[in-house]
Amino acid sequence: MCNNPLQNPDIVFREEFDDWGVLFDPETGNAVALDPVAVFYWKHLDGLNNKASLIEILKQECEDVPENAPEHLDKFVKELENAGFISI
Repeated sequence: MCNNPLQNPDIVFREEFDDWGVLFDPETGNAVALDPVAVFYWKHLDGLNNKASLIEILKQECEDVPENAPEHLDKFVKELENAGFISI
């Protein structure tokens, strides 16, 4: 069984100039605002990365990654999955 999060191809992603972003589901009208870290994660939800590899990529790309980053990622992934924005 694969546990790698994968973006729903029907979701519209718009990145703003300040590194924030918005996800929009045209079918349901649901939208989610993304902070810069969530935008970073969204860009890597390609079905190739699991949660552990996402944290490693974040650590390679960013300084001062908090110890609770895995818990924040878990919450983010669950919220997106529950909203239908990704599949696992």
